[in-house]
Amino acid sequence: MRTPLLHIALHQPEIPNNTGNIGRTCVALCCALHLIHPLGFDIDEKACRRAGLDYWPRLNLYEHDSLDAYRGSLAPGARVWSLSTRASRSLYDADLRRGDHLLLGSETRGLPDAALDRDPDRCVCLPMAPGERSLNVATIMCAAASEGVRQMIGRGEIALDAQGRLSEANNA
Repeated sequence: MRTPLLHIALHQPEIPNNTGNIGRTCVALCCALHLIHPLGFDIDEKACRRAGLDYWPRLNLYEHDSLDAYRGSLAPGARVWSLSTRASRSLYDADLRRGDHLLLGSETRGLPDAALDRDPDRCVCLPMAPGERSLNVATIMCAAASEGVRQMIGRGEIALDAQGRLSEANNA
């Protein structure tokens, strides 16, 4: 793939295993990962090696000092979809496009109100049973990124090869 299909952004992630799982998903689905500091763990080379993150060198990784720094790094016209249990619009109603950003908050606090208020039309959630609090952050990101990839395949922007792996569409 020439460019990332999607950009996954984690605002102040706290749990290294979740971020590791999300990183693996990003590698598998041709997505970039943006980590917005502060982080609740170390991601230096030694820490990644100790955690067995053998795929980490293949990860398209960006780090940002703050949410404002992340926003400032976006290309003109970039679309950011904020995922939150506080959203009333389903992710499945969103028109996800190549290059879009999927932003998710920390495991214990979610996204700050300022992030959700910035573009309320792009705040989405995954449908859940009534009364349930939330899904695991890695589960949410896998479902959201997979939905984006599914939409791109459906529009013919990317394709699946004979082994069911992602590839550029002939018309791309």
